[in-house]
Amino acid sequence: MIPIIQEIPLSEFDLSLSGMRILNMTRVIQIEKSMRLYGQLQPIVARVHAGGFTLIDGFKRFFAAENLVMESLQCHLLEIDLQQAKVLLLSYNRTNQSMEAWEEALVLQDLQNTHSLDQRSLARLTGHSPSWVSRRLSLIGKIDEKVSSQFMMGVLTSSHARALTKLPRGNQYEVASAITDWGLTSRQSDELVDAFLKADSKDQQRYILDYPRTVLENIYPNPEEVVFDNRLSSSGNKLMQSIWYATQSLQYLLSRLNTGPLGEFTQVEKVIIATGFENLSVHAKKLAEATGQLQTHKSRQEDER
Repeated sequence: MIPIIQEIPLSEFDLSLSGMRILNMTRVIQIEKSMRLYGQLQPIVARVHAGGFTLIDGFKRFFAAENLVMESLQCHLLEIDLQQAKVLLLSYNRTNQSMEAWEEALVLQDLQNTHSLDQRSLARLTGHSPSWVSRRLSLIGKIDEKVSSQFMMGVLTSSHARALTKLPRGNQYEVASAITDWGLTSRQSDELVDAFLKADSKDQQRYILDYPRTVLENIYPNPEEVVFDNRLSSSGNKLMQSIWYATQSLQYLLSRLNTGPLGEFTQVEKVIIATGFENLSVHAKKLAEATGQLQTHKSRQEDER
């Protein structure tokens, strides 16, 4: 396979393989900001076929280019068949680990179903161990279809999926809803699932899902037990712990809004509450500015890799 770099119009790309990638719009926006400032730093990768060019690597750059109303992108063109293209979908994302386990499972499932490959053949073809292939296929096979769409939208991660697979399919959707409503980390989700499974009654299970913050506070009384990264300095860890505190408070605020619709408040209450939200918005604006600076730096670093 000798790659050819060529400028290809966006309209000529076939996006059929995008169904096996998670659509992370936050990441697309980050890349869009980077491309607006620095242009396209790396070519995307596509397979040449009679109907056009099947995009293999660079979906987020493609969507960012669409948002920027760009007419074309630089592209590595490969003369390969569709099966090879799907295998490359895995290998191109192996080094920087930008592919979720859920996405890897989707590719393996497609190769298995469309190209009639067993698990041993998939292991040989992808260069992974048979146990790696088996774990990925098991992950996607144990998740309820109603929950699957949340992974494709990037609302839940593969780590969340591993926690949810411990549950019967009939309970996965309601627990997944609690995880997304409260923005729980994978570790918190794992503990929530364990607590749910240990519950003695349906009433206890309902309480766990209605008040996951209270349940998790009993499990993790201090943020130091939840948030610690040995790659960070003491100041860095303290900042991450402050973020944890703020996230918990915000989740509690949102839960109060969900349980008490604004329409139920009197006019006097609305005026008082609006003043509180105005003060909160001032701080939120400052936080957004700081976050934007960090995200721009992160996007630039990732695009240069």
